[in-house]
Amino acid sequence: MVSTENIKGAMQVELPIKIHGYDIDLMGIVHNIVYLRWFEHLRQEFLDQFWPLEEMLKNNQSPILHKTSVEYKKPFTIYDKPTGRLWLESVKHARWTVNIEIEQNNEIHASGVQSGFFFDLKEKRPILLPKELVRKFKEFHGEGF
Repeated sequence: MVSTENIKGAMQVELPIKIHGYDIDLMGIVHNIVYLRWFEHLRQEFLDQFWPLEEMLKNNQSPILHKTSVEYKKPFTIYDKPTGRLWLESVKHARWTVNIEIEQNNEIHASGVQSGFFFDLKEKRPILLPKELVRKFKEFHGEGF
């Protein structure tokens, strides 16, 4: 189930995360690389909700990931039932930034930031953010952003 409840006061998505046996390392905890896969799943869900792939391709656009940072705070095991949350933190001309949290029982186990830009697939160059996405962001945050 996808939630777009406005917990952070922003454009966001929230998803339950299932931990699989292949996510666990020899110590019985979720391997660090798995968090990046969760981040990507959340980012894709965000795009599905707010700027779907079909819309992007119709406009010859694609988001490009420029940077990901992760802070690991507390490990998960196979028995845990985490929830992931991603929200759009900022949009500036050609750049976007999202914040991500992976939590359980209101305790953050990992947090991260991703940033990037949009790319024109036909012209093969970075472009300004899609106007519709910026408009939606301003609806959530007001015109001051």
